Amino acid sequence: MTAPAELLCRFSRAERWVHRATAALMAVCLVTAAALYVGPFAVLVGRRAFVGRLHVAAGLGLPVPMLVGWLSSAYRRDLARLNRFSADDWRWLRSADRRSGRIPVGKFNAGQKLNAAFTAGAMLVMLATGVVMRYGGAWPLSWRTGGTFVHDWLATAIVVVLLGHLWFAAADPVARAGMRTGMVSRDWAAREHGAWVSADRPDSRGG
Repeated sequence: MTAPAELLCRFSRAERWVHRATAALMAVCLVTAAALYVGPFAVLVGRRAFVGRLHVAAGLGLPVPMLVGWLSSAYRRDLARLNRFSADDWRWLRSADRRSGRIPVGKFNAGQKLNAAFTAGAMLVMLATGVVMRYGGAWPLSWRTGGTFVHDWLATAIVVVLLGHLWFAAADPVARAGMRTGMVSRDWAAREHGAWVSADRPDSRGG
């Protein structure tokens, strides 16, 4: 009989809640945007005024889960990790065999750090340009025109990055389980995030 794999705590309950709530709000933003701007979908959904209000409400609510998550010490620790790029991160990005485990990776690899930085920055820009578009009467015409241009093209970039995020998640069931349950096997962690495991932090050992 095979012994069960040792499990490590990768994400706290608060972190998983932030991820799920942010993902849900982002999904509402994207679906309602499609219902507003994609012709066939707009005709199918209808109720343009209601969809528009829902889109604005979800957009304004996007920062809320992260602000609430700031109350969690585990969430703040992981934000600090995401905000630091090491020499090994740059080596990992340049390496053709970056997933081999040869380069020691912390709790988050460089790709995850870049994705987090892009997502956070994009959300702030989308929020600012969305406010300019929604309350257009308070801003000069040049601001409204520029805000619309940035909002539309950044939304396209967000969709592309999101599809890449989902692609990588689909290819790694252990990583998905880690976000769903908070736990991952030590074997997976040692292979994918060896520097995190070897650091032997209390929050990497469980609980």
